[in-house]
Amino acid sequence: MQEKRDCFYKLSMLSKSQLGFIKSLHQKKYRKENELFIIEGIKSITEFISSPYDIQSIYLLPQYHSLLTGLPANIKLFEVNNAELNKISTLQTPQGILALVSVPKNSILETTQLKNNFTLVLDGVQDPGNLGTIIRTADWFGFKRIICSLDTVEVYNPKTVQATMGSLARINVYYQDLPLFFKTNKLPVYGALLAGESMYKTGWGKEGLVILGNEGKGISNEVMPYINNPVHIPGAGNTESLNVAISAAILCADIYRNLQK
Repeated sequence: MQEKRDCFYKLSMLSKSQLGFIKSLHQKKYRKENELFIIEGIKSITEFISSPYDIQSIYLLPQYHSLLTGLPANIKLFEVNNAELNKISTLQTPQGILALVSVPKNSILETTQLKNNFTLVLDGVQDPGNLGTIIRTADWFGFKRIICSLDTVEVYNPKTVQATMGSLARINVYYQDLPLFFKTNKLPVYGALLAGESMYKTGWGKEGLVILGNEGKGISNEVMPYINNPVHIPGAGNTESLNVAISAAILCADIYRNLQK
C-alpha cells in the first residue's frame, strides 16, 4: 500500500528556476521534452489523483490544504501565494491549485481493444477546446478510447486538459497515422458527413469507429475512402455545419441510446 501523508513542503516563494520551468510547460516543445503537463483546478486534480497518471508535484494556495489530505507520499506539495500562482498558471483567472503530471509512456493501441466497442476517431481536429470537450463527452457516454490523426491538436495542451474537466484521467487517447491504421481495420467505419444517411436510420450495431473531421475542411481525402457508413445529423436550420464537438456529442448520444435497446 502506498504511504500517505498530510504534511507540506512549505516555501516562502518559488525560485526563479522553478517558476521558469513551470512556465516553460505552457509550450508544447517543453512538455514533450520534459514529459510533463499541467492540470489546474481542484476537480481535475482530484480526478487525476485517483487515476493511473503519475502526479509529480502540486502548487496550491493555503486555503486548499484541507482539500488534499491523504495524498500518496511521493507527490511533492508546495504552498504558493497569489502572485506566484498567477505566474505559473495557464489561466487568466487561476483556480487556486495547479499540478504537474507525467505524460504516460506510449501504450500500443491493440486492435482487440476496439472490438465490441465504439471508438471516436478525430481527423485533423485543431481547436484544443473542441478536443477537450469531445474527451469529456466521450467519458460521459462511456467511451474508453479516442484515436487522433497525427495532425490533431496535442491532447496535453493546457486548454485541452482544462476543457476535459478531469475526464482525460479516464480516456485513453492514441495518435495514429489514420490511412495506415484503417488499412488493417476490420470494424465498421462511420463518418460524420453532410451527404450521409440520417443518423436516425443508421444501424449502429455493437461496435465501430466513428470519424469526425477538421473544423473547417471536414474529413480528409486520405481518410474518406475508408468510410463505409456515412452518417448525417439531420436538422431544420440553414447553418452550413455543426461544431465538431457538438456533432460528437449528438452522435455519442445516439450510439448510447441504441446500445441500451
